[in-house]
Order: sequence, then C-alpha cells, then structure tokens
Amino acid sequence: MSTSLSPRSVLFVPASRPELFDKALASGADRIIIDLEDAVDESGKSSARLSIERWSETHPDARFLVRINAPSHPAFYEDLRLCRRVEGIERVMVPKCESADALRQAALAGKPLWALVETARGIAALDSLAAVEGLERLALGELDLATDLGLARGSQGARRVIDQLRVALLVASRANRCQPPMAAVSPAIDDLARIEAHAREAEEMGFAGMLCIHPRQLAVAERWFAPSEQRLAWARRVVERAARGEAVFELEGEMVDLPVIEAARRLLARA
Repeated sequence: MSTSLSPRSVLFVPASRPELFDKALASGADRIIIDLEDAVDESGKSSARLSIERWSETHPDARFLVRINAPSHPAFYEDLRLCRRVEGIERVMVPKCESADALRQAALAGKPLWALVETARGIAALDSLAAVEGLERLALGELDLATDLGLARGSQGARRVIDQLRVALLVASRANRCQPPMAAVSPAIDDLARIEAHAREAEEMGFAGMLCIHPRQLAVAERWFAPSEQRLAWARRVVERAARGEAVFELEGEMVDLPVIEAARRLLARA
C-alpha cells in the first residue's frame, strides 16, 4: 500500500471478508477502509469486529481506516471501542453524520475522523460538523444523499444538485481547515469512461482523491488525482520566480501574483 500523505485512491473492503484484507492492502490503494457498516449484515457485526482485531494482530505494521456503523446504530459504541484499542486503525470513518455531538462522541476513539455526509440533515449541519475537533476530512455519500433528497438518479437535475453540495463540502472543509474532501464512490466498475469522467470532474473541483469500491477503479483515481508533469513544471517555474523575491510577475503570457503563487505551492505539496 502506498504511503501517500494525501491519498488519491481509497479502497473499501468488507469487514466480513477477512480473506480479502491482504489483497486490499497489496492492491496499490493509498489507503484501505475496512467496512463494518453497509458491507456487513446485522448478524455479522460482532464476528466482523473480531476479524479486524485478529487480522491486525497478525499484521502489526498494517495501517488502515475502519468505517464504523452510524451514530444511530446499536453497534456504534462497540465499534468505537474497537477503534480505540486496535493500534492499526489509524483513522475512523463515521457514516451518516448528522450532528456535531455524535461526531464528538466518535472523536473519543482518539483517532482522526473522516465524516461521511449522506443525508439532508447532514448537509444542514455541515458547518458544525466541519468544526469538530479531530475531524480530518469530509466526504459525500452521493448515492444515499440522492435517495434521501428524492433525486432522479443519473439526470441533469440530480447532477446540478450534487454539484452544489460538492461545493458546500469544499467550502466547509476550507473554512474549517480540514484536509480537502474525498470524492464519492462511482457505482461503475467496468465502464472506464464513466469512472474517468467522475474522477476528472472531482479533481477539477478540488477534491483530493476518490473513494473506490473495486480494485479496477484504483488506477483511474491514481492517474487523475496525481498532478500532471506539465502542471508540476509550471508550478516549479512559478515557485522559482517567487523565491527570487518577485511578488508579481508575468509568466508564459499570464500575470502571476500571490494567490497564484500559493496555488503553485499547494500543487507541489500534493505531488
């Protein structure tokens, strides 16, 4: 698994399938998320937690995220206890976030949090969620959110609504000094063009990387969320000129000032 500081590809793996944990770790994903929520039926929650703990004991160097059950779920606190005691769990993803109080409860696990916003109530609470101490990153659960809002899946109208919510996520993240958000999963597995379009649009909007549900999506995420050599070369030229003490200058026919210099520095930091 890559040690990228800013993950571009993050792969979900079901907590009920421990035989897949090693494969996920070796998949090339920047991070893996072992999923205790949607991927595990109600009768298997306890055994899935045990599988995570046992696997972590036999893989002491493995570092991974766990998506716990939602704050309203009976397993929420047991999941948090697991995350607190297992050293290999480096971050906790909290699904269906709707209140800052619940997110603060999740922070008691002592691990950085990723909050998954999947409902209208979560969107309404976005600013307070983003302000919770210990929150590292936000992500949208676009499929659940579309269902909750009654959007016509795949329609232009639905896309316009989702785009506005993506903007709200970006603004809340930046305003509260969170890391840039992760793009939602794409339900497409074999439709490469559709996955590419999803990743490209999210990268252009300022998202850091993409949540993935299948290994075939990883290469697309890695390619689109890695800055191109052309953009990196431009950023290096900007930073080199700025290092000479030039606050405003012309480069390649365009004016460069402090906001552009800062954008170039951020681009190099991402790389």
